[in-house]
Amino acid sequence: MFRRQFLELAATSTAAGILLPKAFWLQIPKGYPSMRPPLEARKFTSKALEDQIREIKASIPDEELGWLFENCYPNTLDTTVDYGELDGKPDTFVITGDIDAMWLRDSCAQVWPYLPLTRQDDSLRQLIKGLIHRQARCVLLDPYANAFYKDGSRKSEWEGDRPQLLPGVHERKWEVDSLCYVIRLAHGYWKTTGDSSAFDGDWDAAMRLIVETFRTEQRKDGQSPYYFTRETTWMIDAPPFNGKGRPIRPVGLVASMFRPSDDATVFPFLIPSNLFAVQSLRQLAEIYIAVKKDPAFAASCRSFADEVEQAVRQYALVKHLNFGRIYAYEVDGYGNALFQDDANVPSLMSLAYLGVHQPNDPVYKRTRRFLLSAHNPYYLRGKAAEGQASPHSGLRRIWPMGIILRAMTSTVDEEILHCLQMLKSTHAGTGFMHEAFDMDNPEDFTRKWFAWANTLFGELIVKLYEERPGLLGKV
Repeated sequence: MFRRQFLELAATSTAAGILLPKAFWLQIPKGYPSMRPPLEARKFTSKALEDQIREIKASIPDEELGWLFENCYPNTLDTTVDYGELDGKPDTFVITGDIDAMWLRDSCAQVWPYLPLTRQDDSLRQLIKGLIHRQARCVLLDPYANAFYKDGSRKSEWEGDRPQLLPGVHERKWEVDSLCYVIRLAHGYWKTTGDSSAFDGDWDAAMRLIVETFRTEQRKDGQSPYYFTRETTWMIDAPPFNGKGRPIRPVGLVASMFRPSDDATVFPFLIPSNLFAVQSLRQLAEIYIAVKKDPAFAASCRSFADEVEQAVRQYALVKHLNFGRIYAYEVDGYGNALFQDDANVPSLMSLAYLGVHQPNDPVYKRTRRFLLSAHNPYYLRGKAAEGQASPHSGLRRIWPMGIILRAMTSTVDEEILHCLQMLKSTHAGTGFMHEAFDMDNPEDFTRKWFAWANTLFGELIVKLYEERPGLLGKV
C-alpha cells in the first residue's frame, strides 16, 4: 500500500501540473523495505532472535511472506517491552501495542514464542523472568483485573467503572484466562530453562491467590464478590444484572464474566477458559511437586483440575444438530449452551494450539468442523478472505488471529497454504497483522499496532519452518 500511495500522489501531482523534485522519486519504496524501527529505537534486541529471523527468512522464497515475517515476529521486543529492575529483581512491563497498558493475557502470549531462544540468550531469559515477577505483582494487586499500568499513579480512562479501580489497574474485567496465562508462562519458562528462581515468596502468594479466586468463582454458594458496571452504549461491555452476569447453576465450572476479547459472556461458564484452567492447575501441581515441595497444595490443584474437567465433560460436551457431540462455547449449568467461537486465545479453535487437545482428537475435530462451517454465526466468508470473527469487532470483520490459529491447528498442507495466502493478501500493505479487517475490504481494519497478532504470526512461520519446512517454499 505504501508504494501505491507514493505512486498515486505522483499521478495526482502530475495531473495537476506540479513538477515533483528528483528527491521525491528516489523515496519511492523499492521491493519490501523493513518496517521495523531503526536499531537505536528498538526497545530490546536479542542476537538469538536476529539470527533466527535471518535463517528463517532466507528459507522463504516468497519475498512478501519473508518481509511479513521479519516485520511481525520481533514486534513485541522492538516496540512494547520496558525492561529494568525492581526491588533487586528483573522487572518487565509489556504493553499490548496501541493501548498503553499491559494485559496479563497479551503480555504472556507476546513473549511466548521467544521462550526457546532463552536457552542461548541470557538477556532474553532475564526479560521473561522479569515479566513473571511483574505478573505476580499484578495478581497480588488485584486478581480480578485484566490490565495494568506500570505507573501506579496514572488514572485509567475507565475510572468511572465500578467498583472503583485500584491505583495501577487499567481495567477490571474478570477473565479466567488472564490468570491461566500467568501460570502458563511461569511453567513454560521453568520447563524451557530449568530456572525456578522466579518462584519466590511473591510468586507463591500469587499462585495461591489464583487458585483461591478460581474456587470463589465456582460460586458453589451462589455468591461472588465480583461485579462490574460501566457507563457505555456498547451492550457487550459489561455483564447484565448490575454487573453480576446471568444466572448459573453451580456445577463445578469456574464463572468468567468476560471473554478473552474483553466482551461480556452470555453464559458465564466459558468453556475454552475452563479447559485452559484445567491445564493450568495441572501445571501448578507439577511445579509444587518438583520445585516447591508442597505435595498437599499440588494434590489440591490436581483435584480441582479433575473436578472442572469432569464438569466440562458433563455440561459442555453437547450434541449439535449437524455435528454430533462437540464443545459448546458457553454454558450455564442449567442445560443451556451457546454454539459459536471467538477469534482469540483461548478459543475452541485454539485448544489444539494450547495443547489441551491433539489435532486428531475426535471431539476436537468435530468441534473444528463446526467452527469452520456456515453453522458458526461468527465464521465469515467475504471477497477478501474467510475466517473467524468476534462480536468484539462487529458482524463484518475477520480476525487475522483466527486465520493464524486455523493454520496452527491444521494437519493439512492445502489448508495451511490457504491461510498463508489470506494473511499475505489482507495486511493492507502495512506489513503487519491487525486486530480485524472487513471481509470485503482489508484496508478497513482495526488496530494498526497489535503486537500479539504480529508475534503470533511469527510463531506460525517458525512452527512451519521447524515442522513442515518444504511448505514455506510453496507459497
